[in-house]
Amino acid sequence: MITTDYVPGSPCWAEVPSPDVDASAEFYARLFGWEVETPSPEAGGYRNFRLDGALVGALSPMMAQGQPIAWSLYFTTPDVDATVGAALDLGATVHVDPMEVMDLGRMAYLSDPQGGTVPLWQPRGFTGAEVVDAPGSLMWVELWTPSAEGAKDFYGALFGWEFNDLSLGADQVYSTIRPAEQGEDRYFGGVMGVPAENLEQSGGAADWHPVFHVADCDAAVAEVRAAGGQVYMGPQDTPGVGRLAACADPFSAGFILLTPSPE
Repeated sequence: MITTDYVPGSPCWAEVPSPDVDASAEFYARLFGWEVETPSPEAGGYRNFRLDGALVGALSPMMAQGQPIAWSLYFTTPDVDATVGAALDLGATVHVDPMEVMDLGRMAYLSDPQGGTVPLWQPRGFTGAEVVDAPGSLMWVELWTPSAEGAKDFYGALFGWEFNDLSLGADQVYSTIRPAEQGEDRYFGGVMGVPAENLEQSGGAADWHPVFHVADCDAAVAEVRAAGGQVYMGPQDTPGVGRLAACADPFSAGFILLTPSPE
């Protein structure tokens, strides 16, 4: 599970860019009940999302022409500079060099060898989301990638992640992820091999997806449609997991909704 505890190599924050921040703010507020902060002058239009007052994610304006519209999932590291150096040695591409973010922390922005985005966060004054694994918040992350083995090699070497391979039948494998030397309750995501031609939204590159906990997947899917979003798959039941749907906001940023199985 995702946790608000500081665990190196684990996801700590999610943010989404938008060409129309007001429209995106309205969409996510309607879907999850998130409150949207008024941006401060020094934040450059960046807005935090809150759920009952607790930070759950953020919304930002587009920073560059041609920027992909997709959720970014930040992973913690005790030393951004060292992690960037290690990632380069493993075949990553650096898009934003390590930089200070006020007194909140230090960040960098990479992509893995399959093209999946890898934002890094070295926390100082800000450690990440204040609520997770509850309705209306992040509970899991998934990497859809054209090379699952390549992704596991990269992230295993970079973060020390440990993987547990689960057969989905028809030669398909889903690999759950947990940080190094953590218990069985610390699995926080999964890696799934997907043919490049099926990764249309990312142009065939690997693509990270946030999975948001919802109390009623069917009702949430209806809200996605009513608010102008898209539903690509579901709702459908997955034994041992719950009821889920793959969706996108009105500007095509993808995410997954999950009502977890009670057992």
